[in-house]
Amino acid sequence: MRLSKFYDNIQRDLKLFAFLLVLLCLYRIVFMVLMSSYMADGTSFSALVQANGTGLRLSLKSAAGMMAVSFLFVTIPGLIRPSWSCPRLRLAIGTVESLLLAILFEARFPYYREFGQTYGMQVMQGVHDDRAALFVTMVQEYGLPWRLAIALALTAACWYVLRYLLVRQGTFSLPYLQTRARRIGFTVVLVLGMAFFALFTRFGAGVNYATGINWENAAVTEDDFLNECVLDDIQALYRAQSFEKKMQAGDIHGVDRTRVRTYAQQAAGHTDLTGTDLKPYLARTAQGARIAKPKHIFIVLGESWAQWPMLPKYENLHVADGIRSLAASPNGYYTSHFMPNGDFTSAAICGVLTGLVDVNVRPNYQPRSFEEPYPTALAAAFQGLGYQVDFWYGGTPGWDSIKKLAIAQGFDHFYGYPDYHAPKTNTWGTKDGNLFAALEEHLADEPPTVHVIMTTSNHPPYNIDLEAEGFDLAREEQAVRELIPDAADPAALAKELGHYWYMDKIVTAFVWKTQETYPDSVFVITGDHAVRTDPGPHPTTFEHQSVPFVLYGAGITPQILPAGAVGGHTSIAPTLVELIAPQGYTYYSLAAPMTDADAPQRAAFNREAWVTDRMAGSVDSSQSEPLPESSGAAPDAAAERAKLDAWLPMLRTLSWWMLTQGTELPAE
Repeated sequence: MRLSKFYDNIQRDLKLFAFLLVLLCLYRIVFMVLMSSYMADGTSFSALVQANGTGLRLSLKSAAGMMAVSFLFVTIPGLIRPSWSCPRLRLAIGTVESLLLAILFEARFPYYREFGQTYGMQVMQGVHDDRAALFVTMVQEYGLPWRLAIALALTAACWYVLRYLLVRQGTFSLPYLQTRARRIGFTVVLVLGMAFFALFTRFGAGVNYATGINWENAAVTEDDFLNECVLDDIQALYRAQSFEKKMQAGDIHGVDRTRVRTYAQQAAGHTDLTGTDLKPYLARTAQGARIAKPKHIFIVLGESWAQWPMLPKYENLHVADGIRSLAASPNGYYTSHFMPNGDFTSAAICGVLTGLVDVNVRPNYQPRSFEEPYPTALAAAFQGLGYQVDFWYGGTPGWDSIKKLAIAQGFDHFYGYPDYHAPKTNTWGTKDGNLFAALEEHLADEPPTVHVIMTTSNHPPYNIDLEAEGFDLAREEQAVRELIPDAADPAALAKELGHYWYMDKIVTAFVWKTQETYPDSVFVITGDHAVRTDPGPHPTTFEHQSVPFVLYGAGITPQILPAGAVGGHTSIAPTLVELIAPQGYTYYSLAAPMTDADAPQRAAFNREAWVTDRMAGSVDSSQSEPLPESSGAAPDAAAERAKLDAWLPMLRTLSWWMLTQGTELPAE
């Protein structure tokens, strides 16, 4: 009786497994078809077959893992005591799992359009984000109600099929076994078969890591879209969770805790220092002011202020005319060789505030960040020059612990939209016009101040009344169709670019007006990240990742920094200090300033990508590409990569050490 019941349950589990496997593969194919515009031109049929075949192998893991729930809660209890077996519980489990897959399938579409991948680090960032705001954004921008309705309809269809397979359809009867020896033999074969099934599915149609497949080696085609499709939604979430574990552990390329002292000496530029306090190794001496000390310094981090709309190729979109005018001004400087500190807003803010590069350890959730400022923190460098240092944000002060971090890292004040009594205009906070109007009013009563400003409007939900602001959406959609013919949804891209235009308009107007009232002001304009809005389904690494760097104001000229200087968010503070500090002023920085044409640090990077003055590429692979302005002979990819490799280990290792260990160096 017990063996017969177990045999029956095993067969029903296998039917659940087969159903889930087919469902995962079917969702993969449907996604490929509906999102085929993201596939590279000329992709071969063999690549499609390879992607689906590899995906099938990978989905063996997902289907088996989901089936294991039924095995543990239905089949095993039925083996222990046949009366405990509840076949309808298996149906309920399969239905809930079908609902999960349907929801993930529907969510995959807007997620891929937004981030160009199937569930990555942004999923885990959302766990730490403002969940209420995320929910409103999903309703307003990503069609949560109708997508959920589709998911429920798919689940209902799955329930109908599962009810037939798991409840109404029968199974093969246990073979008649006359003797005890035969029963034992059959049981042994059954157990061995189950063990082989577990092994075979665990490794994705293999028997070990060498013969199997996993998400790390699933990129088997030359097409990035197909490589993402190989991962079903369960495997993509597993990837995101793996990234999070590595982030919490600081597991990232370039960190070598055994060479902390060596890298400290590299940061110092000599080997004379031998102490155990890291801070002296990070000391820099200003070479002397290049411009008169400004009364106000404004560092603007524009939400999703990507660089690609500034490129000549996209000039006729006319959404970056404001920042382009500042860059081209006699009082402006611009370099395109600039990388954000990460793929999301808090990574950018943390980099600017702390002076530490992203090493998969979130400073805004690291206890050490709230004990005392890091030696490289921005606030102390400017307070030593007589400045008050304030943070202005269009969102709420409690978002992602940013106010708490800013104050802990030495900022004098933090202003979120409730602090300056602005109306809430979207789920994240107030629109940029209200933010800069409040800052403008505040300036009349302020001493010399460095203002770090984080905007919010160029972010979903895209709800600015663009036509009321003077933006022609119809003209923009036509421009998108002409300049980006492979855009998946020209109307949606035009709307997103309209919000980029609004941010550009507000920031530029603030700069012009403030310059008139306070002519001794200096402005830095850059983006927090570029990842979100791309020029079509196949952006280059440079288009997908880079942000602009514009320096504007009193004393600034197009020659104030070397032509084509390379930098990132952590370069901003040392660069400004070198422009305004008297000779001999001591400050602390990991990143080199962008003022020195002969500086050996000639590459900038974040977690994903790097840039030099000639190429951009992937940090974790050999992929690279010439920059858009490159002409003539192709750059030497190995030589450009060497610029990165000379400095990335030092910057990452010392950033990781300060975040996790402090400033006490290990004993020699």
